[in-house]
Amino acid sequence: MTKKLKILILDDEEIVGKRLAPTLRKYGCEVEVFLNPIEGLKRFDEMNFDIVVTDIRMKEMNGLEVLKHIRQKNDNTKIIVITGYAMVDTSRKAMELGAFDFIAKPFKPIDFKEIINNAAKALGFEIDLLASLQFEG
Repeated sequence: MTKKLKILILDDEEIVGKRLAPTLRKYGCEVEVFLNPIEGLKRFDEMNFDIVVTDIRMKEMNGLEVLKHIRQKNDNTKIIVITGYAMVDTSRKAMELGAFDFIAKPFKPIDFKEIINNAAKALGFEIDLLASLQFEG
């Protein structure tokens, strides 16, 4: 039996989860989406996620705080930071705190696909789960 890639998406912009989650599920990933990062981190604490995709700027908690929380709980989870604020300092800080990768909104689906594939490979997933990934919407 093949292990499913478990992905947690934290973004206070509803459209992000609506665009990403259905397609990731279609290709065999288990995906949970939270608009509130505090609620999402509660779920993270309950379940072992392989990948966390988090926005850097959210009302309740910023993505750097999310990174710190995840790193305290699990060193193996791959964290992908997405933001509309592609600032060099923020990117550098996210990577210093243990982010796997960083992508600026609006991003191209092919770029996001590549990051997910790289994270999956880094986790030891042998099959390219997202080889023919096409984002809907």
